[in-house]
Amino acid sequence: MVKTLANEALFDMSDRGRLAPVADGLPRPLWSVMIPTHNCAGYLRQTLRSVLSQDPGPDAMQIEVVDDASTKDAPEAVVQELGHGRVAFHRQAVNVGHSANFQTCLERSRGRIVHLLHGDDAVRPGFYQKMGAAFEQASQIGAAFCRQVYIDEQGGKIWESPLERASSGVLDNWLRRIAVRQLIQTPSIVVAREIYEQIGTFDRRLSWVEDWEMWVRIAAFSNVWFETEQLALYRVHGNSSTSRQLRTAENLRDVRRAISIIRRYLPSEWADASMNASLAFWADDALRNRVPTFIRNGDLAAARAQIEEALRCSRSPATIAALATLVPVLAGAMVRRMRSRFREATR
Repeated sequence: MVKTLANEALFDMSDRGRLAPVADGLPRPLWSVMIPTHNCAGYLRQTLRSVLSQDPGPDAMQIEVVDDASTKDAPEAVVQELGHGRVAFHRQAVNVGHSANFQTCLERSRGRIVHLLHGDDAVRPGFYQKMGAAFEQASQIGAAFCRQVYIDEQGGKIWESPLERASSGVLDNWLRRIAVRQLIQTPSIVVAREIYEQIGTFDRRLSWVEDWEMWVRIAAFSNVWFETEQLALYRVHGNSSTSRQLRTAENLRDVRRAISIIRRYLPSEWADASMNASLAFWADDALRNRVPTFIRNGDLAAARAQIEEALRCSRSPATIAALATLVPVLAGAMVRRMRSRFREATR
């Protein structure tokens, strides 16, 4: 088969991590559950319990926690407490950042299917059975993901992802859909290790949506299975790297970087339309969801950062309309702040 430009782009390793095949002679379980952590030992107990309750044994599943030099807690103690020797532990010598820690997880994996499970997320009963069955039913897939439930710091449900198809199975036209927006959170997806070996791991140029770019790249390279059950829990909390990047609007700057990369994977006949739709989506998401939340929380600096970066993404009529609805809300917040400062100054 003659490769197209998009196919060539899938194999460009200049800015990606590389993953060598597992060395001959090493045990090859079906699963590698690799758990990256950083200062989240309080949540790690739930994460480990959710995996260990489904543990098929060491011959079938590698379980390892890879800690990015935590300084605020002791994840190794949690591993020893709950793992009883079943769960391996590796600690980075210095803090390397979440993307590089993901790379270490993948390099240490030996399983045929890899699950990157954040140390503050969890899976529900049946996750590994259902995901493994997907690879048995559709041998041509490179990855499988399920619906995810977004939870807060206490584990309460915030939101649940929608159905991508009515019944579990291989997705049609998935590349066109995933190229517009992030539809998969990392704990909900499992990937054949050989896929990472062939097209590389996470792109080092990205800081917030490196996972989205990875899932798009996989969709451009192989078929993907969707499981309709809600089997993964994705935690949203104020101490996460996601929250910090939202405050500075690094999320939107990174989106623009990702879109310029993703465009190379798409068919030329619809690449421009897809990328424009993506920019408009991310701008709308910032203005309708992120900015109002920051205003309610009194974080006007974060709200302003999101507005500025949203307008750099798109100035479509829909974007301008969304911005117009924020003007009175933002003005009211500024008046309240001025009154508060005046009262403090005159006490």
